[in-house]
Amino acid sequence: MNDLLYFNGVNASTGEYLTPPLPADQLAQIARGETSAPDNLQELQKRGDPNAPHLGVTVDANDLAQTGWGVIFAQDIDPAVRDALRELLEYRKAQANRVKELYREFSYNAGESKNLFLARQGVGPGVVEPDKVPYYLLIVGAPDKIPYNFQYQLDVAYAVGRIHFDSPADYAQYAQSVVRAEKENIARGKHAAFLGVVNPDDFSTQQSANYLVKPLAEKMRALKTDWTYETYLGEEATKAQLETLLRDKTPAFLFTASHGAAFNLGDPRQMKQQGALISTEWQPNAMRGQAIPQTMYYAADDVTSDANVNGMIAFHFACYGAGTPREDEFSHLRQGASTRAQIAPAPFVANLSKKLLAHPKGGALAVIGHIDRAWGSSFVWDKDIAQTGTFENALQKIFEGAPVGAATEFFNNRYAELAASFSSDLEDLKFGKKVDSAALAYLWTANNDARGYAIVGDPAVRLNVNGKKDSAPARATLTLAVESKTDAGLDVTNLDGALEKMEQQIAALAETIKELRAAIKEHSLNKSQGGQE
Repeated sequence: MNDLLYFNGVNASTGEYLTPPLPADQLAQIARGETSAPDNLQELQKRGDPNAPHLGVTVDANDLAQTGWGVIFAQDIDPAVRDALRELLEYRKAQANRVKELYREFSYNAGESKNLFLARQGVGPGVVEPDKVPYYLLIVGAPDKIPYNFQYQLDVAYAVGRIHFDSPADYAQYAQSVVRAEKENIARGKHAAFLGVVNPDDFSTQQSANYLVKPLAEKMRALKTDWTYETYLGEEATKAQLETLLRDKTPAFLFTASHGAAFNLGDPRQMKQQGALISTEWQPNAMRGQAIPQTMYYAADDVTSDANVNGMIAFHFACYGAGTPREDEFSHLRQGASTRAQIAPAPFVANLSKKLLAHPKGGALAVIGHIDRAWGSSFVWDKDIAQTGTFENALQKIFEGAPVGAATEFFNNRYAELAASFSSDLEDLKFGKKVDSAALAYLWTANNDARGYAIVGDPAVRLNVNGKKDSAPARATLTLAVESKTDAGLDVTNLDGALEKMEQQIAALAETIKELRAAIKEHSLNKSQGGQE
């Protein structure tokens, strides 16, 4: 049994691990240094207690007419951003107000805690009251305007997502992608892909491939037999394979596990590429001390203009896969650190997620990932006990068409349970009770990990899949059919028929080209033999 604890995350600026392996005893000493419980401990304890009254939404989470839907804008939001989101806002308003008015728009006041925000709306922590604050809440704005900590706390009882793009045009593109995916019934085939990177001699990725990706893919095959699956592990989990999955063979659902690329403060690549997915080509020992080239990771600028991602949902288990805070929440893992180190000029949303959501040919619906660091304790307990139940439950709900915010409640439940347990152990330590070091270390890392899961995108989006067990393109085919309707005589209401007709036209064109080439060859031969016409 390995006595060291290993951590995800690689500094792509230097080629070194963000945190070296640590003995459990040393990590337990760090955990003992925690002096305060979470601000929302009481709420977390209630959620983690199966005998307590239900915390969160008490109505059908699949029906926005019961749950409501709301948007939280930064206080100084550009009016052009709201205008760009108009199509999505009006669509959600119609859904939420179908029975009674459960659509809300809020403004976040700078420096406001979750409890103060709720109090302004006449709500306390606990059970969701959709007529005051809807269950589904979309945060619109940069995390330096609406902090990640506010999002963490709000997400305990509510289904929360966030979007922040670089331009109003990107906001408009995402809004249109979501609305059209739902209103125009753009469906992908029931196809899922799982990719688990294994870097040579790298314990963290060996664990995530063997204890998370492989068993999770096998479990989903058994649970959802009407889907088709592809699994890429180890040497198959290359950058080229990622490019294929996000361009030519895009599934309805993509799950990846890898190191996330981090960059030094001041590195010009940080804002654009932090959270990129490091592929299996990177060799930690052979390349230690060397900056990792982009040929070994998949970043936002690797998303091609012809990528077919419309209507898909992705889950990236990787450090910084959803976003990066301004300060390192885990500075105390570095020897001699007494304060949090600044790691970015400002907190930001991962650029890869933003690029997938705002793709000009139709964006992905949502990306699930980590803000800050990802930890192996998500799927391994006490070093060698696999525990993928939280992932299995969430994915099963997503595959069944549940809104992604409701499906990921399993991660919120896990966070609540772990936070309450960890706080209880801290309380015991204060009064001199002996606490097992290894158990405390695992509980501490698991608690920090569980808090960091976040949705980039509207938390009310859901997969729209047809009955076919394939990965037939969604938006790309629709766009082609619409643009070609007049010239090619295609019927956009029958995409299968339209595609068949196009294939027939292509085959006929190929035959014509073949005949022309034969005629040219014969003409040239006659000419060389003096047989000109």
